[in-house]
Amino acid sequence: MSQSSVSQATKVGVICAIAAYTMWGVAPVYFKQLQVLPAMDILMHRIVWSAVLLFGLIFALKQWPKVSAALRSPTVMKVLFCAGLLLGANWLLFIWAINNDHLLEASLGYYINPLINVFFGRLFLGEVLRPMQKVAVGLALTGVGILIFTFGHLPWIALVLAITFSIYGLLRKKVAVDSLPGLFIETTLLLPFALIYWVGFASEQSDLFANEWSLNALIVAAGLVTTAPLLCFTAAARRIMYSTLGFFQYIGPSIMFVLALFVYNEPFEMSRLITFGFVWLALVVFSTDSLRAYRQQQRKLQIERAQT
Repeated sequence: MSQSSVSQATKVGVICAIAAYTMWGVAPVYFKQLQVLPAMDILMHRIVWSAVLLFGLIFALKQWPKVSAALRSPTVMKVLFCAGLLLGANWLLFIWAINNDHLLEASLGYYINPLINVFFGRLFLGEVLRPMQKVAVGLALTGVGILIFTFGHLPWIALVLAITFSIYGLLRKKVAVDSLPGLFIETTLLLPFALIYWVGFASEQSDLFANEWSLNALIVAAGLVTTAPLLCFTAAARRIMYSTLGFFQYIGPSIMFVLALFVYNEPFEMSRLITFGFVWLALVVFSTDSLRAYRQQQRKLQIERAQT
């Protein structure tokens, strides 16, 4: 591939990364429009309409061989089922947090998610943490600890969101299934539970025949809201370095933070300010260290190429 082609692919990757994390960041605006529905109903619709849209995408992009390969492996299916349950729990808590005015805490969860990933990498995968990574994790833990022991408040929403998504990522690392086929299988495995809930337990607002078309349009859009950022993320991951992609991940929680403060007027007490301050400092340390490690890796590769 020529240098110009690589440069063009990188530009497209950056645009896709920004689009993905921006869509994840503004997703709360969409879910706020569905407050007439209980959180469980919204999750149910998210599963159903995501499954429909993903089926179409799998068919259009000719991904059935990858789906079939995964279906033939009981081990892969068990891991994807567990991953789907975790993802569903993460979605449910995220929706509930948004519609119960806890968007600030949800944004905190996605701020600390990369730090939890690093910590879990050390704990479960035996990855060696660089000194500055240890400092970053320590700063984040300090911020959460101060909130718990000084102000008596456990940021359980943030912690559960971060931990469930990190464990989900760990499980997906264990199976060699691409993002789109994997999400399709995970969603399809949850579909029977969603349909049973729809038939037996859903609220009146989930009766599409009784709703206005505008509400039904919002409900069906749940599939697009779920899959569009994922497709952009996948496209970005194919075109740019994964380490580079990581620098865009703070777009989402930053947009959520701004929405919570200036659009939805959530209270921002001193306890939260202290915790966010430690987490932001941890992310500065983490990002600076990641950038330095990335540059060192690039220099090493250049030297190796020059020697060959």
